[in-house]
Amino acid sequence: MIETGVWALIALIFFAYSFEFNQPIEIYKFGATGWPRVVLVLLLLVTAGNLYHHFKHGSAIQKGRVGIAETDESPTDYSNPATLAKIIAILFTPFLFAWLLKPVGMYSGAPVFIAAVIWLFGERRWKWIVSITILIYAILLGLFVVALNAPLPQGNVSPFYDFSGFILKMNTLLQKAW
Repeated sequence: MIETGVWALIALIFFAYSFEFNQPIEIYKFGATGWPRVVLVLLLLVTAGNLYHHFKHGSAIQKGRVGIAETDESPTDYSNPATLAKIIAILFTPFLFAWLLKPVGMYSGAPVFIAAVIWLFGERRWKWIVSITILIYAILLGLFVVALNAPLPQGNVSPFYDFSGFILKMNTLLQKAW
């Protein structure tokens, strides 16, 4: 219940803050606050789903969930240099991705970032890594490019900029086809 309240409070604070930059945008009919408010609605939906799960099942661990259960968990050995390197890599990968957004862009960098995070979290089956990366990348493109028409960083280094241009050109052709 506290967790739900905290997440709902965060969503409400950001929603109230969104009125400070709520302006019409010439190329985007939903305005500057369109996609941030969609993300806030999605956050509230996930929070409501989490609250419903806790109401129905309490804090019991789901059987068959992906990941580890508390009973399967063994203590982590932080004296192992490989474990520390993995933790550091997991923590700094988002910063590296953010740093590379300007030259590489979102369209080229996101699939590599998604695959890297999946690999860092321990998945080694390359078919799963590729298929999950494609699924998440398609969802991101579908949400931000097609549905929200939100501009994402395109990168400024060739061939990444060229690939971003290709994606945006395909989106334009798709939008005209509808």
